[in-house]
Amino acid sequence: MPGTVLLLAASPVGKGCLVDAASVLPVLAAVPPAILAGTDTANVVELADPLEPQAVLTRLRAAAAAPGPLTLFVTGQLQLDRRQHLPHLALARTTPSTVRYTGLPWHWLREELRLRAPGTTTLLVDLHADAETWGWLRGHVLECGPGVAVYGRIAPPPGRRTVAVPTYMKALATILRSGGRPAVEQLHQMALARIAGEGEVGDLVLHGFPAAAGFTPAQPAPPAHPSGSAPLAHPASPALPALPVPGGHRPQPLRIPPSFQTPRPAPDGPRDAVLDPHAAIATAVQDGRHADADALAARWEGTAAASHGVGSEAALHWSEVRADLAMFAGDAARSCRAWLVVAAARLAAGQPVDAPAVEAAVDRAHHQWGRITDPSRARELGPALAELRGRVPGRRQGALDHIHRQLRQLQTQG
Repeated sequence: MPGTVLLLAASPVGKGCLVDAASVLPVLAAVPPAILAGTDTANVVELADPLEPQAVLTRLRAAAAAPGPLTLFVTGQLQLDRRQHLPHLALARTTPSTVRYTGLPWHWLREELRLRAPGTTTLLVDLHADAETWGWLRGHVLECGPGVAVYGRIAPPPGRRTVAVPTYMKALATILRSGGRPAVEQLHQMALARIAGEGEVGDLVLHGFPAAAGFTPAQPAPPAHPSGSAPLAHPASPALPALPVPGGHRPQPLRIPPSFQTPRPAPDGPRDAVLDPHAAIATAVQDGRHADADALAARWEGTAAASHGVGSEAALHWSEVRADLAMFAGDAARSCRAWLVVAAARLAAGQPVDAPAVEAAVDRAHHQWGRITDPSRARELGPALAELRGRVPGRRQGALDHIHRQLRQLQTQG
């Protein structure tokens, strides 16, 4: 199956730039797509110093929805917004005071990758952190989504008036250009060895699959497997990845109930695939069995609600999964309605209007509402969306005005 590659290099213009991120793209672009992806054929999307976070989100969403392996090469700098102190990938127009509106929130990346089947997504990063973010990383993890293999490094801020070079990513590209495609684990180790030989030390090294609530640095990185790839350990008993919670807390993994550990295997699929419901759901979606995917998610949603409460993170996680499944099935109205319910539930639970999970739910409801082709269904959901958007304005100026304009247009349609 063809692979998909997303090359993203971004850094601010001007004195706020910590790293010359875009300098790596010519080197990466010289590598054949199949080598970048580690597949026979691949499609490559390149984003060089993008201006708008929404434009990056659109490309990221399309890449995440593509079947087959997905490899992301992300180069740039991390900064915290001043309001919530959450990490963002700085874009071309980002300044310290505008991070919240001009940077790409890191949790957007995590949200877009969370439904991909485990083992199909690899994230290779070469990031530089400013001083504030470097301090934040001492007590927090940079969440990348369950089942995403993360390799790379986060470097501390360079010296005053110094623009760093993305040496780790350039080392990766140079190795790949030399011919052949080492296993990603071996590729990572080779790149680390190259930059270490150039005297770069003190980086936060990212190695393999993330921990339940994010990833942790390898201390030290284990040696490569003799065959060229390091075997990755999996839990001895099945467990769902920990659910993301705003604020950087680390929830415990949600254990799979015994009744779900031995369901009937999915048609034409391996029996052990059903031990991870996310993998079984992703397989069903890729096979076009949308009703089966939603039914499995609904079972998990019901179990989580019975065990932890309807408004619990466990239950809301599965409500969000079902909202995404409706989108994959092409039912924008059902997806919009589901996201509206999730947003209302989070607000009712006392989450602030600018919490990432609340903003994401309203943004997704708004996006799906714009894709509804039946005017009557759009008119039905519009007032509820407008009410929520009035409480949760989000990061895009004029979002509520857009809803009101669309509602006025819908009144003239049959």
